[in-house]
Amino acid sequence: MYVIADLKPGRAVVIDGDPYLITWSQFSKQGRQGGVMATKMKNLKTGAVLQKTFQGSEKLEPADVGYRRVQYLYASGDAYVFMDLEHYDQFQLPSDVLGEQTDYLVEGQEVDALLFDGHPISVQLPSTVNLKVVETVPGVKGDTAQGGTKPAVLESGLTVQVPLFVCEGDIVKVNTETRTYMERV
Repeated sequence: MYVIADLKPGRAVVIDGDPYLITWSQFSKQGRQGGVMATKMKNLKTGAVLQKTFQGSEKLEPADVGYRRVQYLYASGDAYVFMDLEHYDQFQLPSDVLGEQTDYLVEGQEVDALLFDGHPISVQLPSTVNLKVVETVPGVKGDTAQGGTKPAVLESGLTVQVPLFVCEGDIVKVNTETRTYMERV
């Protein structure tokens, strides 16, 4: 069990049966009163952010979370099918759990699955992914990196703004956090 002094960013705890990751914490103590720990936590199942303050002698249960390497196989209706690369078990995650992460998934891609009590609850993408451009306006001689931008549809279905010199068939690096083009690979 964690006491309030153990509640530091990066720790995972269980609150009302759901796993939460502590993203910010601040301890304070006034006079003869007990200590108080103010925290911001992210629900690992839903992604919701919760602000909660814990008093002196409160104890929290550590969450049994971990990561395992998995491979994205295919989309099946409203769910996405992954395969555990260690045990070769397949599992599905609904699209509402994955959210915008589905914009970066390509068949055969390896990602990390977030596990809670041994069951996958979400995936974590790398900070950048390489995707092939499948549709864009053709480039014209003289287009440079300093010029304007144009929309390009990538193999995952995501549309990003790319420089004018990028052509269909090129592979581009995309930042998964800002959803922006970084460079041509």
